[in-house]
This record gives sequence, structure tokens and C-alpha cells, in this order.
Amino acid sequence: MRDFSVDHRWLSLNTATVRKQGDLTQIIEACARHGIRAIDPWRDQVASVGLDRAVRAARDAGLELSGYCRGGMFASDAAHRGEVRDDNRRCIDEARALGAPCIVLVVGGLPQYSRPGSVVSKDIGAARAQVDEALAEMLDYAREASMPLAIEPLHPAYAADRACVNTTRQALDICDRLDPQRTGALGVALDVYHIWWDPEVLSQIARAGQERLLAFHVCDWLVPTKDILNDRGMMGDGVIEIKRLRAAVEAVGFGGYSEIEIFSNDWWGRPMDEVLKTCIARHRTVV
Repeated sequence: MRDFSVDHRWLSLNTATVRKQGDLTQIIEACARHGIRAIDPWRDQVASVGLDRAVRAARDAGLELSGYCRGGMFASDAAHRGEVRDDNRRCIDEARALGAPCIVLVVGGLPQYSRPGSVVSKDIGAARAQVDEALAEMLDYAREASMPLAIEPLHPAYAADRACVNTTRQALDICDRLDPQRTGALGVALDVYHIWWDPEVLSQIARAGQERLLAFHVCDWLVPTKDILNDRGMMGDGVIEIKRLRAAVEAVGFGGYSEIEIFSNDWWGRPMDEVLKTCIARHRTVV
């Protein structure tokens, strides 16, 4: 396992971690000040400053990308399926312009939450079938753009509104169905917040192998968790064995960034420089 204790070369900042403290250009400037070498920006943050400006800002700061958040939200009724296709194609075009190595996919839950305005449904099986269908269509366009897609399984608490793919096994099953040759076009983004509880996680990481492991995200699970979406912990403040999970992904060949992604009302209320300094310190000690 790589030694992170001496520097933060392999730290990437998911820009949601400080989204309340500044816009994307301000976040990029702060990363440059702190010697953070990579980011994973969110689409809404890119849109707020403009794609061209975001591309220039990252390039001028010498930043790499560890991913682009997010594509997906696939489930919908028939009237919204064209919207799903077009939105995800735009996402691919944006990611390519930014030089992202992959797009992180949050696949969506039931149609009314994935694509507001869709007919209400409680059929999660149908939603999962729509994920396969729409992802296959997105994958065709992504292959033409040479843009890998990374399915992020989310904790089961998000099954209805954010992601009906909830385990690493489920995500890898989709990969095997749609990319059986393991071409590198389709893989997984594993976030410790979502996978730490899964009794199969270590065997599924081994199953994924280097070809499927496209991104690795870190934060922590607090006890108690006051808000399932916006109360993630800073690494070391919760119960996740982060180093064990990093050791598992690195054992099968993952050598990319450990990307810090913290949705937290607590940390959003602190100065950006304080948050980044803490991220760097914890990356060296507990990641």
C-alpha cells in the first residue's frame, strides 16, 4: 500500500466538499494554494462559472481531474427518456472538454425522483431495468468519446431517490452485462461511505480488479448520523476502516487518487482553508 504520510500527492478534492464556501474558480485557487493536485468537479459548479472558464481555471492551476460528477439519473417515464439521453450526452461532452478520466454515475432511484415530472412508480425492479437500458445507450456514446463510465453504488438508504444500485456486487453485475470483455469503458467508483457496511465488499473489490476500479472516494460515517445526505464525517471522525478499504483496492492494482468527498453541514460552515488543511492532515494520517 502506498505511503501517504509524507505528502498529499494522491489527494484529490471532490469540489462538493467546499461547495458552500466558494464557486469552482475559488475552489481551484484554494487547491493551488494548498498544493492539492487534482479535483473532481460537479456539473452544477461547472455550469455556474461556465465550461470554458472552468477548463481554463483548472488548466492554468495545473490541476488534474480524478473524475466528473455526475452522470446518470437514468430512471424515468417514457416522456422523459429523451431528456435522460441528451443530458447524459452533454455530461460526456463536458467531461471530455475538462479532461476527466471518467464520469461518476449516480444511477437514480424511482422515476419521480430521478427525473422530476415522471409518472410516480414504486416498482424498483422496473427502475433497475431502466438503468441497464439507459446506461447501455449512454455507453455507446461514451465509447465514441473514449470516456469511461464509473457506476457508484450508493448506500441502501438512497435506493428510492438517488440510486437503486446499492452494492458493489450489483454495480459489477451491470458492468459484466454491458461490458463483458472488460474493455475499461465501464467500471465502478467506490465511496467508503456507501460500501463500508457491506459484508461482501472485500471479495467484490477483488472481483472488480484493476480494469473496473475507476475511482475511490473517502470520508467517514458518523455515529449518530444526523442527516443521511449531509452529515458525512471527516476521515478519522467515524467508524470506517478507511485504510483497510484502500489496501483492498490497491491490492488489485488501483493506483489513482484517494478523492475526498464530504457532504457536511458542519464542514460547509467552516472556512475553506481550514477544511482543506484538515483534509490534508487526515489524508496523511488516516487514509
